[in-house]
Amino acid sequence: MENLSVKEIKDIVQTSSYEQYLSYINILSKDKRESVKKIAMSLSKKLDAVRKEEERLKNMFIIEESLFAEGYKKIGGVDEAGRGPLAGPVVSACVILDKNPMIDGIDDSKKVSEKNRDRIFDTILNSDIVYGIGISDSNEIDEYNILNATFLAMKRSIAMASQRPDFIIVDGNQQITDINHPQRCIVQGDSKSISIACASILAKVTRDRIMKQYAEIYPQYGFDKHKGYGTKEHIEAINKYGITPIHRLSFLKNIY
Repeated sequence: MENLSVKEIKDIVQTSSYEQYLSYINILSKDKRESVKKIAMSLSKKLDAVRKEEERLKNMFIIEESLFAEGYKKIGGVDEAGRGPLAGPVVSACVILDKNPMIDGIDDSKKVSEKNRDRIFDTILNSDIVYGIGISDSNEIDEYNILNATFLAMKRSIAMASQRPDFIIVDGNQQITDINHPQRCIVQGDSKSISIACASILAKVTRDRIMKQYAEIYPQYGFDKHKGYGTKEHIEAINKYGITPIHRLSFLKNIY
């Protein structure tokens, strides 16, 4: 590449895949121009980051691999979003994997930006990954309590999946009640298991979008901003405008 200008080299590098990085690093680092050597150094840092991410994703599949080794073939990771808010549903997702999808940036949904959550959400939905989403609304939360309503949403997400998992791993420390699947609880599972992390993203994005729709119906409450959580803005709106059909009465005893 000695006959190419720095700009031409940059253009080539920017359109290259990371599989090509190592060969470019070897070539560019031998160039006499300092500006070209800096490009090689930048590529080296990018390659290190890619390898680090690949290693992280492989480590997030260790739980699933251990279950494969026990003879299970389809592992269902289950997580929920929306246990704590004063309004709106609790949403669960079940993601069933038979291999590591290696989705860049996948993690506990609380650690991922909204932009990246949306990207990962679309990646999951546009792939061959099997998933199901279950919802339990505010009326069911008031009737059954939040824990049982969460279990109900989880069971619905498992039932909605197009394939039946032969083992369930669920985020947290409480097993799902009244299901026939063998299961295991994984504390902080959305950071340790890629199937639970996928479920975390699906549940979070689905619920956020539902709350944005409610924000159009009840614009004075700001549901698009706080998603139903008990923020100062939300509580002030409740005191000023009263409650809506999506509010959880059992959560408002000390507020309204």
